Amino acid sequence: MSQFTPVLTLPIIAAGAIVADRFVSVAATQAGAAANTLGVARSNAASGAPLPVDVMGTAIVEAGAAVAQYALLETNASGQAVTRSAGPIVGRALQAATAAGQRIEVLLIPN
Repeated sequence: MSQFTPVLTLPIIAAGAIVADRFVSVAATQAGAAANTLGVARSNAASGAPLPVDVMGTAIVEAGAAVAQYALLETNASGQAVTRSAGPIVGRALQAATAAGQRIEVLLIPN
């Protein structure tokens, strides 16, 4: 069972459509591949809508592929968490995911 412990959640105004449990860019859009991130969207938001974003602590994040527990993470083109290859480190998986679409607890790492 996934849990999360946010330490800091910031309210933002979405600059584009954002899907819950995916990474958000510093430009207030859905993060792209290997992007620097502000944090993780707690809910869905349309462009112009307010959105809570978890920026410190742990968050529930949708995996974009299988991820090993304790793996360092980056973002894919959809803002999902994937095992880091070359992009900025955005978190550490506290749980494993066996397939894309699963939600896992992630320790957020500022980048």
